[in-house]
Amino acid sequence: MQITFASYNIRKAVGLDRRRDPERILSVLREIDADVVALQEADRRFGRRMSALPLDAIHTSTDYVPVPLSMKPDSLGWHGNALLVRKGIGLLDAAQVPLPVLEPRGAIRADLALGGTRFRVVGMHLDLSGLRRRLQVRSVLSHVEDCGQPMPTVLMGDFNEWSAHGGCFREFQAPWQVLSPGRSFPSRRPLALLDRIIVSEQWVVLGTKVHHSPLSAIGSDHLPVFAALELPKK
Repeated sequence: MQITFASYNIRKAVGLDRRRDPERILSVLREIDADVVALQEADRRFGRRMSALPLDAIHTSTDYVPVPLSMKPDSLGWHGNALLVRKGIGLLDAAQVPLPVLEPRGAIRADLALGGTRFRVVGMHLDLSGLRRRLQVRSVLSHVEDCGQPMPTVLMGDFNEWSAHGGCFREFQAPWQVLSPGRSFPSRRPLALLDRIIVSEQWVVLGTKVHHSPLSAIGSDHLPVFAALELPKK
């Protein structure tokens, strides 16, 4: 079974032209056409923390359904983190993942099912502090380990880690595999691999890529990253 995963920090839908353009972000999501998408900075930070992407537009102009995780009626996610899944993928469970934070960061988890196969996804946006990032990764791994039923797992998001292999990525010991789709920040001239996808041992990695298109180059300060993964037949 092949499933594609994408991660995208949409910066509240404010592009490099300083315009808030939700339709542009939705168009980028349609370009990527992943099965599961983790979004960061999907909600505005203040006030009612409204979703940067109109909820009605997600339902009517994309093939996605948001995973219900928000505590506020107008929000899309939890501390700006949101998960979108393609229609037809079943939702088994969803939860906020507790993180030690200094900044308004967060992580979320969803257990999903497709064609009788169950798998787990965690989306996250980690701290700017290196020590805090390592503690947050430990919290995510502890949360996954404490989940009752083990499943093939994908962790993805904006790790804010400028080190290519060190820093918080040292927390991922084998058999976890840290994927580096490519430089994704800043979008106009990418230098850093801040956006990553980490997979458990059950997955076969078919390919990874940074999605660089005219729309994604201006839609946010991050470029989307994605990975095509496969679960071997039992």
